[in-house]
Amino acid sequence: MSLSRRLLDALSATLRYLWSGWGAIASLLLFCAVWELGAQKYGDLILPGPVTTLEQLRVMFDGGLAMPHLVISARRALYGLSLALVAGTLLGLAAGRSVTAAMLSRPLVTLLLGMPPIAWLVLAMLWFGLGDATPVFTVFIACFPVVFASAMQGSRTVDNKLTDMARTFHLPAWMMLTDVHLPHVTSYLFPAWITALGTAWKVVIMAELLTTVDGVGALLAVSRAQLDTATSLGWILAVLALLLAIEYLFLEPIKRHVERWRTVNAS
Repeated sequence: MSLSRRLLDALSATLRYLWSGWGAIASLLLFCAVWELGAQKYGDLILPGPVTTLEQLRVMFDGGLAMPHLVISARRALYGLSLALVAGTLLGLAAGRSVTAAMLSRPLVTLLLGMPPIAWLVLAMLWFGLGDATPVFTVFIACFPVVFASAMQGSRTVDNKLTDMARTFHLPAWMMLTDVHLPHVTSYLFPAWITALGTAWKVVIMAELLTTVDGVGALLAVSRAQLDTATSLGWILAVLALLLAIEYLFLEPIKRHVERWRTVNAS
């Protein structure tokens, strides 16, 4: 394939990706409209509107308050999430290749999924104290079973006929992994990773609210005590914006690149 053709394909993929974002923007604008209606009905003391919240968030950034605590929370969330993604993916893929391992792990995964994160947080406070280890562990234990279950299911449902055909044609091991197993497994992994990302942010803020003196959760506790609703919503808005940025600017492009075979097959 010529260089010009590759550049045109890359440009076309980029434009399609940007165009697909209009749906997400429209949903966000609809949410803001409903939010503004609620603010007009209940007033700024109960529910500050989007403009008031954005102005408060700007003040927080200009005063140097927001960024350091967002970085602290992001570091804790990403540490726990990274551990969960690596351990859950590798162990889940391994368990999916063994019927015995899958049967043994299923009830354990159910127990981990059913146990509330707040219960793990209490245990983590007893085990690790009031430091970084507590929110990181709580994020890890909340995200791990989600990733593990999806990785195991993806590994178990690989088409055996397709695998046998690849072996018949003596497909190299690397191509077997990248062209047969990986495209199928990623269709299970990416939704789990995105779910785990959202879970990580929710859990780390809850953990910080109860166990630390820094991070977004700790500052939310302060604004709640001061009945400062605008600041509380400002923190929430900052976290949601960071979450959406990670998903749509990092995970979604990787997902589209890995699953580009779907577009090829459709055409």
